[in-house]
Amino acid sequence: MEAKFSMSQIKLFESLSSEIIDGMDQGMNDSNLITKPKNHIIQTPGHEKNGLFFIISGKVRFYKTNSAGKEYTVCILDDGGVFGEVDSFSLGNKGTYVETLEGTTFYRMPNEQFELLITKYPELSLPFLSEISRRLRLQDELIEKLVFRDLRGKVLYFLNRLSNKFGIEEDGYLKIDIPLTHQELANMIGATREAVSLTLQELSNEGILLTSRKMIMIHIEKAMNELT
Repeated sequence: MEAKFSMSQIKLFESLSSEIIDGMDQGMNDSNLITKPKNHIIQTPGHEKNGLFFIISGKVRFYKTNSAGKEYTVCILDDGGVFGEVDSFSLGNKGTYVETLEGTTFYRMPNEQFELLITKYPELSLPFLSEISRRLRLQDELIEKLVFRDLRGKVLYFLNRLSNKFGIEEDGYLKIDIPLTHQELANMIGATREAVSLTLQELSNEGILLTSRKMIMIHIEKAMNELT
């Protein structure tokens, strides 16, 4: 590795002691570094990867498809995120596609290595249990919003969720720091590009959004008034 990666860079492990972090770092092997280009499918349903994947740089999208082939995004992870499963834990990625949204570098920790670590450091289980609970809550909320809201509500809810995670504030707006085409947004919420484009234009006319090619900014106050 050009710059030594440390597990201290992973958000999930921020509360762990330096002893545990050092123990994890000592077992790392450069051969487990993986780099994939944009739009690479890492995993498909029924062919889940064994082991834990720690995102060093980049972004990945987790999505499911229905019988008609429409895609529904479950979540997006960026630098410091973790996904995958081992014997002790599953981070809720079963039955999903995992796709890179940009060039992405991971560190893969095999099941055997993780099991040795969690036996030596039982405290490791706490952040994983917390993360599993958080993801279940988010997925329940996402399903509820995507099932019961109309297209306008779905677009606003998903853009607000992206802005909370990847937003950069500019003059009362949050700029979503992900290149996002209308087709990509349509894929994320299971709609057609044409319908999403019309909805984005409507929201733009009302001053709730500012849009340009591959860029969306959402007005914080106006969006919250719509969503509450």
